[in-house]
Amino acid sequence: MLINGTPTQVIEAADRGLQYGDGLFETLAVVEGQPCLWKPHMNRLRSGCERMGIECPDESLLLRESLAEIDAEQHGILKIIVTRGAGQRGYRPPVPSKPNRILDCTPWPAHLDTRSDPGVEVRLCSLRLGRNPVLAGMKTLNRIEQVLARSEWSDDRIAEGLMFDTEGYLIEGTASNLFLFLRGRLVTPDLTNCGIAGIMRGLVMEQAEKLGIPLSIQNLRLADLKAADGLFLTNSLIGIRPVAKVGDWTYGLECMDTGLVKEVVSRGFGDEVH
Repeated sequence: MLINGTPTQVIEAADRGLQYGDGLFETLAVVEGQPCLWKPHMNRLRSGCERMGIECPDESLLLRESLAEIDAEQHGILKIIVTRGAGQRGYRPPVPSKPNRILDCTPWPAHLDTRSDPGVEVRLCSLRLGRNPVLAGMKTLNRIEQVLARSEWSDDRIAEGLMFDTEGYLIEGTASNLFLFLRGRLVTPDLTNCGIAGIMRGLVMEQAEKLGIPLSIQNLRLADLKAADGLFLTNSLIGIRPVAKVGDWTYGLECMDTGLVKEVVSRGFGDEVH
């Protein structure tokens, strides 16, 4: 790893990212030795730092360090973590603070090579996401809800778990966003109160608008999931992953054969790297 530009895996025990989850992270696909969708990831990181009052590292510095950490890794996963840095005991943030930046690049795992899959199986999670509009959309280090939800199953045939919030609204997967083909429209859950505003989610929405595909953001419940003609998952590593089965319900994949899917996949992996 690179921690503040130094090759090491050691960080202070007083780091607030470790102590309180006081920080943010980005996970980027690395294709042909380059980090994909760099600008959108940096925009989200910068926005999150502003909302949390953390000084965001210089983008050019992060890019240099990212390329150094990637080095000869042609196909992998780059994770960038920014914490508020070390502090004294207690929740009150130190002023001034000295943020820490942690970069790690790992080889591409075999289980993510699924672009040729006809469709994956997912399940419904029991754990509910707490609602907090102040934190909604951000990718903070506080991932305990996702950790506990992902611990609900160990069957390798199940690719993802779908999560609802405490009011019963469908929000996202444990590590992905969700789109439904519902009543002739492309629909994605409203993330006003919780959930992560994914980079690939934003790309899908952008391309749907350019292609004239009707798209809406709305509150969705279990009945909408049952009524959907099809659905797919998105994140920066899997791109678009069609869903064939949710529990006992099966879905056709005909709606996935669209220009939208092809356009997003082509743009998500390889274009606008820097």
